Amino acid sequence: MACPICNKRKPERYCPAKGEKICAVCCGTEREVTIDCPADCAYLVAARRYEEEHRKPVPPSEVPFPEAQFSPDLIHERRAVVSALGYAILKFAAGQPSLVDVDTLAALAALAETYRTLTSGIYYQKPPDAALPRALYDDLAKMIQDLRQQDAERTGFSSLKDTEIFYLLVFLLRVGRLRTNGRPRARNFLEFLRAQYPQAPELGRAQSRIITP
Repeated sequence: MACPICNKRKPERYCPAKGEKICAVCCGTEREVTIDCPADCAYLVAARRYEEEHRKPVPPSEVPFPEAQFSPDLIHERRAVVSALGYAILKFAAGQPSLVDVDTLAALAALAETYRTLTSGIYYQKPPDAALPRALYDDLAKMIQDLRQQDAERTGFSSLKDTEIFYLLVFLLRVGRLRTNGRPRARNFLEFLRAQYPQAPELGRAQSRIITP
């Protein structure tokens, strides 16, 4: 029998996504590209471990919003907001299992661009065209507005500025760009976010740790 993908080589690795054996070459080249690999696949776990050990810095030309410069103190001071953003992404992903890193980063980038324009006094929105990242964009935007409203109810005004939100979104976007491997069906960034939350019976009861690159 030949590998069902290439129809050339001998199938040697069981692929849980396809429910049958495929060859090692197709496993490596099609993993998270045309194959939607489950997180517990042994070959995916091994590949991620290797990528983690050999991760390279993001090239300067690929750093999201390279002109954005902010102090690490802001991330520490607004840790709760960063955690809330991570929680919102995970909550959305729990209801949308098909969400991948590419979708997540597209939503974050679009929302960051919205807040970048707000810092210049212009209100301009351009949500992602694709349905899934657009839905995540809407969820994150609503979550931010809810945070500001809660802040205003406690103190009489919202202390969370548009500039700060922009920087926090850029920070999370840069973490995501660093963590993902760029494959179309990769969920490395999402798995990284999950690792920041201690295990809890329900996601809504989890308390996140600070997210750092």
